[in-house]
Amino acid sequence: MTAVNRETAAEHVDERQARAVAEAARETEWRKPSFGKELYLGRLRLDLVHPYPRPAAESVQEGEEFLARLRDFCSTIDAQRIEREDRIPDEVMRGLKELGALGMKIPRAYGGLGLSQLYYNRALTLVGSACPAIGALLSAHQSIGVPQPVRMFGTEEQKRAFLPRCATTDISAFLLTEPDVGSDPARLHATATPTEDGSAYLLDGVKLWTTNGVVADLLVVMARVPESDGHRGGISAFVVEGDSEGITVENRNTFMGLRGLENGVTRFHRVRVPAENRIGEEGKGLKIALSTLNTGRLSLPAMCVGAGKWCTKIAREWSRERVQWGRPVGKHEEVAKKVSFISATTYAMTAMLDLASQFADDERNDIRIEAAIAKLWCSEMASQVADELVQLRGGRGYETAASLAARGERGIPAEQTLRDLRINRIFEGSTEIMHLLIAREAVDAHLSVAGDIIDPEADTQAKARAFAKASGFYATWLPTLVVGEGQRPGSFGEFGPLAGHLRYAERASRKLARSTFYAMSRWQGKMETKQGFLSRVVDIGAELFAMSAVVVRAHSDREQAPERGQSAYELADAFCRQSRLRIDALFTALWDNTDDIDGKLSRRVMDDHYTWLEEGVVDPSSPGPLIAQVDSGRSTKEDVHRKMG
Repeated sequence: MTAVNRETAAEHVDERQARAVAEAARETEWRKPSFGKELYLGRLRLDLVHPYPRPAAESVQEGEEFLARLRDFCSTIDAQRIEREDRIPDEVMRGLKELGALGMKIPRAYGGLGLSQLYYNRALTLVGSACPAIGALLSAHQSIGVPQPVRMFGTEEQKRAFLPRCATTDISAFLLTEPDVGSDPARLHATATPTEDGSAYLLDGVKLWTTNGVVADLLVVMARVPESDGHRGGISAFVVEGDSEGITVENRNTFMGLRGLENGVTRFHRVRVPAENRIGEEGKGLKIALSTLNTGRLSLPAMCVGAGKWCTKIAREWSRERVQWGRPVGKHEEVAKKVSFISATTYAMTAMLDLASQFADDERNDIRIEAAIAKLWCSEMASQVADELVQLRGGRGYETAASLAARGERGIPAEQTLRDLRINRIFEGSTEIMHLLIAREAVDAHLSVAGDIIDPEADTQAKARAFAKASGFYATWLPTLVVGEGQRPGSFGEFGPLAGHLRYAERASRKLARSTFYAMSRWQGKMETKQGFLSRVVDIGAELFAMSAVVVRAHSDREQAPERGQSAYELADAFCRQSRLRIDALFTALWDNTDDIDGKLSRRVMDDHYTWLEEGVVDPSSPGPLIAQVDSGRSTKEDVHRKMG
């Protein structure tokens, strides 16, 4: 199939069709309570997060014993060698396999360690602090690779066949993205065509940015099954052997950071995949992928926490050691602000991650919003933390660790940390996509009652029924947004000096819900196009979640470890004050912004009205199309797939 008729295979998908595909993959029911969902509805359900959940004693013992072994191993890793050579050494991989690191999340019954989500994330925090590329490999293998979807949706036969391999020897990868398909899966081109006898599928297509794909032994591949007799068709998930005939890894990609990342381009040409390797039903692939990501996304904030903890250490040491104008730089107000931001934000990231992780372990709450917020907020804040560390270190922050070491100073990789963290704002859903995903869930209550009112294709009777349903919902809900505990001076008193921050959060939650309702009333069906507004709504909710998490965590820390009580309260107080300033600015920007002007200007830029602005420079880019043309068929390139460890 040529590149031209490949486009017709996904049939010029318009906006409505693309939304329909995404909507069909959503989990639409809320069977369990959600702190995040309630927050966007104007209800600070503190009972869902307080007392701050803690792991069971058995889980703690198992987790701490593994962390001790892992910490010893991580201390032997030469991270700068990985940075120089763009490779994770095979002996490092062998050591991780011997430790059982490939099977941290895999149940013991299938040969894994069976760690809780909390301790799995703490392990990634530890590994990521030693070398983020190793953390990315382990995360992609277990959080979104073969183990997670097979464990959640696979048959018992599939679990017995694949999980023991993934726990001990085999590296796995997740393949969804294509050269011209990112977060819009409706345009997916890769196909899995059933054989005549129904015993297998023939897989064709090209996948891009296949983390672990260069070294993977097992792949999870998303491909479109054509609709035919006996086949409902649709995007489906398959476990594929990495050395199958017809698979070619055509390129190992290189990036600004994560130099050891084994990420590539993989081509499939009539790759035979046994029918028993399909995970779940045909057409359920996207739902499987999204469900996998609900907890899989928590691996990225785990890496962010690791970076934040390390940045806090370096900021503390450097601010005390470096003297300017007769005083340590940390005692100058401009630097002190950075040290405060780095340490307080790291405490908040830790509180948010541990809370969401324990939610996942307890299985009492629906965590789709909390996990998404943790990924979104931590990836953004960690990048700011690393950027502030580079600034705090000055010229030494911009200098590489190798250069620092060559001239006799400690090789502190601040600039590398900034580069390595940058991908987290893109991995597993970019910030912009996460805004849209969370916003869809945040306004779900409104859309569920007002859907036909704002649907231009709904008939009069449907609109009338929807209006009656909406009237009942809003008659009950709107009065709850007028007053609340946040207006009562003595509320949340058990939190002592932090009580005022919870009162603020409660008031802000109700204000956010009122703002969302007003926007729905004002824009109705056009609400989905107001992405600037929706992103600010999401960001306000994320900050409120972070505030709530850090306050209840500080309160719990004071009870669990009294010696930390005062310092935990100080960190929480500083964070909440910083967060409140950001929230106030976001509330102002809900209605006072340049969104419309920006949209008009962007369209004129794309229509070549300002090309004169580009005069006076040369473009150093190499020749080639912005998006490579992809032809199906047998590969003409060398296979760069390799075994690891």
